[in-house]
Amino acid sequence: MHASQRPADILRRPAPGTLWPWVKAVSYVELVLFAGLLFVWLSPGLDRATFYFGLGHGIGFIVLALLMWAAVIRHEVPYTLLAATLTPAGPVGAVIGIAWLERRRPEYRT
Repeated sequence: MHASQRPADILRRPAPGTLWPWVKAVSYVELVLFAGLLFVWLSPGLDRATFYFGLGHGIGFIVLALLMWAAVIRHEVPYTLLAATLTPAGPVGAVIGIAWLERRRPEYRT
């Protein structure tokens, strides 16, 4: 263990950093993709659009989860935001978690 990585450092309170704007932007883009997927999936005769929105949502969700994980590892977002993202609600959970975080912690407001 390095001197710079003491146990207290591992449990320190997260603070927004360089990944925070990316986490927010990708969360909102993924929410739009998910909403679009739901719309085309429920609309009859849009099989091709459903495929492309599904593919976009699938890739987007993986990117969002990995980005969120990297931000948690770097102590830029709380792990509860990652947990909200990985719930069945997916990008909806991420956006709700971001709104909650910005409301409770002024340093996250941008």
